[in-house]
Amino acid sequence: MRTLSTVLAVVFSSTAIAAGTMGPAAADSSMGLSISSYGDIAVDGVHKRVYISDPDGGKVVVTDYAGKLVATVPNLPGVRDLAITPDSGTVYAAVPGDDSVVAIATSTATEAARHPIGENTDPKTLAVAGGRVWFMYGQETAHHLGSFDPSLGTPEIALDQLPGRYFRDAAELEAAGDTLVLGIHGTWSGLAVYDVSSGAPVLRKEGMPPEAASSMADFALSADAEKIVAASGEMPYAATAINTEDLTRTGAYPVEASNPSSAAIAPDGTVAVSTFSWYDTDISVFKPGTTTPYRTYTYDQYGSGGDTIVSQGLAWAPDGSRLFAIADGHSGLQLRVLNDAARYPVKVSVSAPAKATRAKKLSVTGRLTSGRSFPSGSKVTVTRTDIDSPKGKSLGTKTVGSSGAFSFTDTPPAGGNVTYTAQYAGDATHARASGKDTVAVARNATTLTLNHNKSVYNYGADVSFTAHLGSTYKNRTVEIWADPYGSDKPKKLLKTGKVNSKGNLSATVDMTRDTTVTAVFKGDARSAGKTVKVTAYARVKVSTTVSKQYKTAKIGSTSYAYFHKKTDPVFTTTMTYYKNRSQRLNLEVYFQGKWLDAGSQYFALGTNGKSTVTLLGPHETGYRMRMRASYVNGSSGDNVNSTTYGAWKYFYFTK
Repeated sequence: MRTLSTVLAVVFSSTAIAAGTMGPAAADSSMGLSISSYGDIAVDGVHKRVYISDPDGGKVVVTDYAGKLVATVPNLPGVRDLAITPDSGTVYAAVPGDDSVVAIATSTATEAARHPIGENTDPKTLAVAGGRVWFMYGQETAHHLGSFDPSLGTPEIALDQLPGRYFRDAAELEAAGDTLVLGIHGTWSGLAVYDVSSGAPVLRKEGMPPEAASSMADFALSADAEKIVAASGEMPYAATAINTEDLTRTGAYPVEASNPSSAAIAPDGTVAVSTFSWYDTDISVFKPGTTTPYRTYTYDQYGSGGDTIVSQGLAWAPDGSRLFAIADGHSGLQLRVLNDAARYPVKVSVSAPAKATRAKKLSVTGRLTSGRSFPSGSKVTVTRTDIDSPKGKSLGTKTVGSSGAFSFTDTPPAGGNVTYTAQYAGDATHARASGKDTVAVARNATTLTLNHNKSVYNYGADVSFTAHLGSTYKNRTVEIWADPYGSDKPKKLLKTGKVNSKGNLSATVDMTRDTTVTAVFKGDARSAGKTVKVTAYARVKVSTTVSKQYKTAKIGSTSYAYFHKKTDPVFTTTMTYYKNRSQRLNLEVYFQGKWLDAGSQYFALGTNGKSTVTLLGPHETGYRMRMRASYVNGSSGDNVNSTTYGAWKYFYFTK
């Protein structure tokens, strides 16, 4: 008598499953950038954003990891280098056109502070090391090193931190921990390594290996500050690996057809090198200690040339998951993913109580701060924004004192979030600016409910969702929204209107996908707004037909398709189609009175929602078998429907 293991071995060894479709492979991406020039790139791994400076446009554009524009930080004339703090909390930008270094908060991708360096200092390159921001500043033929401590409220700018030394051009600065490295570009290249743990640069080593001493275009410093990779040198074409401690050559990264123009080191030591090459390899990526790239990238080529990677145009994501490259070509600048400026900046602070009582007087204070004092008699314009005045109600102007302080009182007539905004219009030497603070003015709580949470429905069922609104002051309008699963179908407003005399408003959803339904009451002057969400689930349509059997007959009360052992059964599954969706086929064998699992496999659906699978032989006779097609949420290639099991199809092989 055969054992279970023998039976399953027979089934697996004699059965092969064939299908005719397969899903696409993942691909790198490229996205056009809204910039007219390129300065530098910095990657924020915490918020998954890429910062790219545009010197001619005077801005930093912020994209997500796919290159989609997220934000733009403006008013940065001539912005050059970017440097991100170790905690990814701030990106610092060198802004020569405003003689300043600007801090950008990565949490909001907005300007957080502007630090004036001095008139006509033109800071061009920078790095963060030893808790300070270091920058190269100066005019043609005379550039110097300066720094400041950004943790101080008003940082003291320290200039000429290398007394007696100056540089013809602004040296490239790279940093890690307490190590700051200056790199001189051009015909005669050089490196200087400084310890800046004390707040002042202490030279550790200066020099350059002969192999890298010519025409350095870029260099990278490893995260542990132990290795430098210099994109420089004559033939043979290669980037040079350098020991930071003694600036000796430790190896090389050979590249094709041209001198390297960019270098970047991932956290694990992986090195990326790019070249300015129209027709050959653009990017080569090396594992630590190797001389042959394990991956190369060559971009669009044309009869008159092709896309090129710009100098200093490479950056790794901090976790090493992505390499970002700036390419320049026929279609302009692109991000490739390998997956009031002349005036002093002004900060307007506004401080209001966190909470207040409606219809009772409250006090608000504020202050203007800048690097230069304000003219006597300066004023700010104050507005109040609330539910009754969504476009803002003017509270007039308030005079700013000699210290920059101002204050006023107000009696909020409406509840909810009440925002007080103070705007400074600017003057000959100060840019316009505004600040605001929000007060939570108490309102009555509101009751809002929505039915059918976690209910499951057959595909295409029309389901009525009913929102119930409790007592309110004036507003009786409710919105009902439907958000089907899947990025291809946006959230949609189903209905907006006043509830009936029972407080109800209903809207119908065609349940073709799992759907989040949201009811929204926006509140009124005395009733708090309220939002509730429920999620209802939709099965798919699934059916399977069997073909090539020679007869259909019952075993007991169950109908079986009978096949000769030399005939290969064909199972055709029809399922609700979705991009990249697969169906799962489960095979079971009846043995010793029980149905036992004999394996499962996923097969892609065609665009017509069909999947045809052939069970290849030879086949064992005398065993009852059954096959079932299913959609499995998450495992079938998407999560837009609820797991749905099709009906079992029973079959039997004879001689």
